Amino acid sequence: MSERCDFLVIGSGIAGLSFALEAARFGSVVVVNKTRLPESATTYAQGGIASVWSPEDTFAEHERDTITAGAGLCHPDVVASVVREGPERVKELIRLGTNFSLRAGAGDDADYDLGREGGHSRRRILHADDATGREIMRALGERARQEPAITLLEDQIAVDLLVDAKFDSSITTPSCWGAYILDKTTGTVRLHSARATMLATGGAGKVYLYTSNPDLATGDGVAIAHRAGVAIGNMEFIQFHPTCLFHPQAKSFLITEAMRGEGAVLRRPSGEPFMRAYDTRAELAPRDIVARAIDHEMKVHGFEHVFLDISHREADFVQRRFPTIHERCLSFGIDITREPIPVVPAAHYCCGGVVTDTDGATEIRRLYAAGEVAMTGLHGANRLASNSLLEGLVFAHRAARHAVDLLRDDREPPPRLPAWNPGGAVNSDEMVVVSQNWDEIRRLMWNYVGIVRSNRRLARASTRIKLLQEEIRQYYWDFLITSDLVELRNIATVAQLIIASAIRRRESRGLHYTIDYPELSDRGAVDTVLTRLDELA
Repeated sequence: MSERCDFLVIGSGIAGLSFALEAARFGSVVVVNKTRLPESATTYAQGGIASVWSPEDTFAEHERDTITAGAGLCHPDVVASVVREGPERVKELIRLGTNFSLRAGAGDDADYDLGREGGHSRRRILHADDATGREIMRALGERARQEPAITLLEDQIAVDLLVDAKFDSSITTPSCWGAYILDKTTGTVRLHSARATMLATGGAGKVYLYTSNPDLATGDGVAIAHRAGVAIGNMEFIQFHPTCLFHPQAKSFLITEAMRGEGAVLRRPSGEPFMRAYDTRAELAPRDIVARAIDHEMKVHGFEHVFLDISHREADFVQRRFPTIHERCLSFGIDITREPIPVVPAAHYCCGGVVTDTDGATEIRRLYAAGEVAMTGLHGANRLASNSLLEGLVFAHRAARHAVDLLRDDREPPPRLPAWNPGGAVNSDEMVVVSQNWDEIRRLMWNYVGIVRSNRRLARASTRIKLLQEEIRQYYWDFLITSDLVELRNIATVAQLIIASAIRRRESRGLHYTIDYPELSDRGAVDTVLTRLDELA
């Protein structure tokens, strides 16, 4: 069965829904969601969205903070355009119904409470208490459901992109015409053809054993783009959030960086603060520095965790500023107004991804990417806090405008494409293979390709991932696909891309720290770009 639309959007977070709402002014839009709205990586964004808002702030300062955090790899033109377009995109969010927190006693509806996070020289984080992503998704989701040109397909997962050159070797300039989509409830794979396709699938935190990401963050967009032949960049730069709640029942619960921006202190179990021994900015140092400091403290002293302490602030302020965290920690018996929070680092954000230009377009015509799945050049070697939602907004808007112009000028309909062919695949009675390989990949990535790396660890990871890839490849073609199998295939691909990228970077820069090359390379700041033709390490 084949279904057609003008725009196919794979992913339904801030980038996917923003693109969909803009594109819906021109044509029909289908949005594919792995679960059900509002579930997305955006929903879990606590801190907020960075934008120059205060008259005391400047574009130049926001640009400088972004470039400083990016450790020499940010693309200055991209940084400038995102920062300068940011306020207008945020205003659009507000017009769509997003309610950001106002300053206490504010008399003006636009007098927003601006937070500050690590790496920022000014208060410029617009937030909705400590549940910003949830509020943004509420507003975007309501608008998307009201838009007649948008069809939301829930409990669906993309399997592979439909690139015409794959089916016709005479085509020298490939175009993407949609994707094969698996309906998780029925097991049916449908061909969804589209004149433009947007990848907005979010991150890949589930590649690691410990992550702040939701279960859907399996790197799907990066994996299917790589299989289609799209360049993938800077996958070695995985940001580990310094502070996730350490509790056996607290799965993937993040303690926002905004808490450190409001004065929270990192302490050893003895109560002694330690961050000034690592950086003069202490708790306000960028995430990579804070995460490595915590990792070092835990490994050197044998701590299971460290503590984040905001109990010295007024209880009313803590409860008002961080209501979600306060309530969640209380459910585990931790009163953050009176006692410190046990925390550990966890995989949080992928600064690399599908390489795009300044319009969110990839090297394959009609294929776009925005949000965490993309490598736009904004983040460089380390993302500045709360720049992620900003990037998703700006590039979704740019990509939608570019795609609309493309489709307006080019009315070419999708070509005839082959329906999904399962071949001789049969139902599997060995799903234990999927769960075993899934667990092994996540553990080897945590142990060998984590916060601190080495040549030996990366070599071990490379050897093992090649064997796992072969097992998964054989299993994939022998058995009918399921959502679990599609995700396993994707995390294996993303893991291999991360390992290969890390091996190629023979220096320590930003989020990539290796004990074998602790200094910056003499080669200067160079992006790591892999294509399908590269032999992955």
